Amino acid sequence: MTTKIAPVIAVLGQNSVAIARKMMSVLPGATLYGLAGRTSEVDVSFTNFGDTLRELFVEGRPLIGICAAGILIRTLAPLLSDKRQEPPVLAVAEDGSAVVPLLGGLNGVNDLARRIAEVLDVKAAITTTGDLRFCTALLSPPPGYHLANPDDAKTFISDLLAGAQVKLEGMASWLSNSQLPIDTNGSLTIRVTECSVTLAPNCLVYHPATIAIAISDTVDVASVQQLLTDAELAPTSVAGIFAPLAMATNPAINAIADALGVPTRFFTSNELETLLSQGYSPAQAAAIAATGTSFHLLTSSFSHLAIAIAPQVIDPSTIGQPRGRLAIVGTGPGWSQWMSPEVKEILKSATDLVGYKTYLDLVGSLAYGKQRHESDNREEIARARMALDLAAEGRYVAVVSSGDPGIYAMAAAIFEVLDHHAQQEWNSIDIHVAPGISAMQAAAAAIGAPLGHDFCAISLSDILKPWSIIEQRIAAAACADFAIAFYNPVSKERTWQLAAARNILLQYRTPDTPVVLAKNVGRPGHTVKVITLEQLAPDVADMRTIILVGSTQTRIIQRGDDRISVYTPRRYTEGKNA
Repeated sequence: MTTKIAPVIAVLGQNSVAIARKMMSVLPGATLYGLAGRTSEVDVSFTNFGDTLRELFVEGRPLIGICAAGILIRTLAPLLSDKRQEPPVLAVAEDGSAVVPLLGGLNGVNDLARRIAEVLDVKAAITTTGDLRFCTALLSPPPGYHLANPDDAKTFISDLLAGAQVKLEGMASWLSNSQLPIDTNGSLTIRVTECSVTLAPNCLVYHPATIAIAISDTVDVASVQQLLTDAELAPTSVAGIFAPLAMATNPAINAIADALGVPTRFFTSNELETLLSQGYSPAQAAAIAATGTSFHLLTSSFSHLAIAIAPQVIDPSTIGQPRGRLAIVGTGPGWSQWMSPEVKEILKSATDLVGYKTYLDLVGSLAYGKQRHESDNREEIARARMALDLAAEGRYVAVVSSGDPGIYAMAAAIFEVLDHHAQQEWNSIDIHVAPGISAMQAAAAAIGAPLGHDFCAISLSDILKPWSIIEQRIAAAACADFAIAFYNPVSKERTWQLAAARNILLQYRTPDTPVVLAKNVGRPGHTVKVITLEQLAPDVADMRTIILVGSTQTRIIQRGDDRISVYTPRRYTEGKNA
């Protein structure tokens, strides 16, 4: 069976990156792994080739190594035990001149090799006898077909190679257009059917994905399975679970889809309107919309459950829309090493990236193949609405912030729009916030531990809140002896607020209180320096600067080589205010 898991392409040198990117154009969701120190602009860097590939192999990830075949064979040899479970493994020449399938014959390696060879304009080095003679892979049928009795396939193919003929029952172009010895009087049989049938050694049974299950209200898994049993239909012929878009948040949908191992797809009310006007129930309408036919429409005692059988294999990705997904991610301050694995996975999977251009640029190679939607940094509400609208169309949207998305960033803007500008079509969206390393965390780490005790964060921008509120918060934080992280300290239009904040602090702190100025943390031009509170002035900072002001307890340590560390002790010294 052809694998549905996105493959990994592993490269050992920069010369291979261009070939890998070309291959990725026909490998949706593929991830590019590159050897650290020898490659750049890759999705994941690794240091140990053997350990990395063995780990991915055990996880079942298809592997494509742009390297010598022998390297892959020696690396994976200790793990080879069950060919039915082996993921596809291929070797590709560094110049793209050869594509060699090595492992995973039962899981689509030859099909994968042909796709790669086609985009590289070469011929795949396929050596499987059955594939070569019959121009088809009986053990690894194309997407949309499931081999019900693979245990019988080896002897079956051996008999074919020895001269036996086969009769074909049912329709499948990949079989009828092959070079199989098809004869109506053949001693062997290949049967293509969505029905449950008794298996026999001299008959290979393929179940095509022609069944659509449609649901318009809560149904349990057992009811769906019973309906399939009563109709004598094979569960492996189910192509997907289909439903009106209003059902997208219903947990029963995912429970049934997970039980059958199929995707979910949804129809808007406009897409079902005509069928509903003809008297079909919502479930029947969704089933017909998925298959294009009402001829093979099966209903059940549940009015909100229906099954339809299509005349051809169903490709769910072309029908309706998936449930929209919106991830609000924080990329960290800048360096890719500070981006969480979760955020990287989201960025790789997303179809659309939404954000301020500077932040989208921080994504680097993870933005390849994505639709970018750039906007000005002050257009947060418009950006949030656009992201929600895109997700409502069934896209997987990543709203990109630097640092952490929940700290002076886009997470609050998204939920603000949901709260005050709610739209019915947004109700179906799956929303997730993926945290990142914040600027204040990165700044603190760069100098020591100035936020090692109680602290707070205050934005000095008075665009979204009045200065009177900011004054109150600065005074309250200073009075309570918090260390303070100041965001948005100075801009071209706002130059006086930082001096005003300093003057408030000096009412509660001594002039020599340590202040950390961290500029472009994690980006080119990164600088971190320590001054005192009395030296804090508008000309020492800008919008790319995070300012950390110590509490009465914060200390400076002079270390060797003129190095300085700043930290705030975890406990108060006697005689200090608590």
